[in-house]
Amino acid sequence: MTQDSMTGDARPIVAITMGDASGIGPEIIMKALAREDVYAICRPLVVGDAARLREAGGFVGNGLEVAALRTPAEAHFERGTVDCIDLGLIPPGHPFGKVLPLSGEGAYRYIERATQLVQAGEADAICTAPLSKEALHAAGHKYPGHTELLAHLTGTPEVSMMLVAPKLRVIHVTTHIGLMDAIRRIEPGLVERVIARGRATLVKSGIADPRIGVCGINPHAGENGLFGQGEEEEKIIPAVERCRAKGWKVDGPLPADTLFFRAARGDFDLVVAMYHDQGHGPVKVMGLEAGVNITVGLPVIRTSVDHGTAFDIAGKGIADEGSLVEALRQASDLAPRRERAAA
Repeated sequence: MTQDSMTGDARPIVAITMGDASGIGPEIIMKALAREDVYAICRPLVVGDAARLREAGGFVGNGLEVAALRTPAEAHFERGTVDCIDLGLIPPGHPFGKVLPLSGEGAYRYIERATQLVQAGEADAICTAPLSKEALHAAGHKYPGHTELLAHLTGTPEVSMMLVAPKLRVIHVTTHIGLMDAIRRIEPGLVERVIARGRATLVKSGIADPRIGVCGINPHAGENGLFGQGEEEEKIIPAVERCRAKGWKVDGPLPADTLFFRAARGDFDLVVAMYHDQGHGPVKVMGLEAGVNITVGLPVIRTSVDHGTAFDIAGKGIADEGSLVEALRQASDLAPRRERAAA
């Protein structure tokens, strides 16, 4: 149980994982938690290494204290002090800007602990700073990224990645696999489930009847068989028809090049992309600094920054915290609203 009943505080507790200790995670956390608007929407609880956060605070220069904690019950959630569940994995002088197995191990352990906290009811949502897939693999954890790792830790057989940027939301049918493998994997059942997961997320966030546009696979969505080998007819149209039969507002398959423009204009609340780059490219053009990654289908709420570890600038104190702040905002909005003493 969270501390709500004791404190009367309605703000959700968001567990923020530190990500790769050699990347920009520590510094963007220290920057974000200096902001009053963050504490207005949530109770932030970092899961990471207190000493690394103090080091990052030194070159960020915002004067925050870091409290090393064992349990969330010890946290005070007051601006000026960063509450950190301290795993104590990163030694002094650990390099920034390099792919290192210890950093990968830390990234794994932080997300593992955060997941345990949410499952135990000691936190309400997870917000992840970036990890390095190469470092994660070097540590022996063979997952393509956070999405698949969280699915494993929660025993969830299938999840989807949703990216949110200003004026655009995109959910992916496939993500971290090669293009040829993605096309082979796409089938009507999978497309229908992804549409359903995306729609349910938007309904939960307050959009009562979302308008959903579904991308084709081929240029011009196949142009009625002119391009491709009938992938749209075989893999996408049956799913769209089944969704429409439920009364949902689903259109497609549509040409991706115009669909993203129409969605950004306001014609659609959600775009369903068939593969990684089809969805990621437009979102990052629309707002890399303000983009947020949401894992849809987990039994826990998880949001993330929509950028990487930025090893080239890590340790310099110049990384922008905007995406992390927006991810915290999304996590706070999506967190389960329990019956709280403040209500």
